[in-house]
Amino acid sequence: MSPKKQQAGSAYFIARETEVPRTHVLSVLVNNEPGVLARVIGLFSGRGYNIESLTVSETSHEKHLSRITIVSSGTAHVLEQIKKLLERAVPVHRVVDLTLVADEKGYDKPLERELALVKVAGRGENRVEAMRLADAFRAQVIDASIDHFTFEITGRISKIEQFIAIMEPLGLVEVCRTGVAAMNRGAEGM
Repeated sequence: MSPKKQQAGSAYFIARETEVPRTHVLSVLVNNEPGVLARVIGLFSGRGYNIESLTVSETSHEKHLSRITIVSSGTAHVLEQIKKLLERAVPVHRVVDLTLVADEKGYDKPLERELALVKVAGRGENRVEAMRLADAFRAQVIDASIDHFTFEITGRISKIEQFIAIMEPLGLVEVCRTGVAAMNRGAEGM
């Protein structure tokens, strides 16, 4: 007898073993009303899935619509199930897996950007080096004193991660990130 494979806590781990979990970016258009975000997020947490990034903002004040951008990892089967559950939620107007749309169009990824505020404390050589590197990354100084800088940096997730890693030995104090904002490439909208 072969040893049994340990199943994870989620019912969605019944997917074929050949499927490899992948990061997906979902865009969800919802009514802008109290409790909608909690209901949408509950679909993920109730099934044992982690949300790696979450951004929410009103996109149409007149129509009272908001857009939720969710980054999560899972197999295509799992994300399809979550997408179907989201589509059945009453205040949800549309759900698009931007990662799958990018694949269909022959792109590596959808357009993704993130904003981060990065505070670095330091004097002397570290201060000069932090300014030099910030310039190379096109980070803007938005606050400064004689012993610290706060930088604003926008770009791909990999760029933000690299900037933070480089600032670590120079006196990184604090990081605040917005999460991913994403949309399809091309002329058509969501």
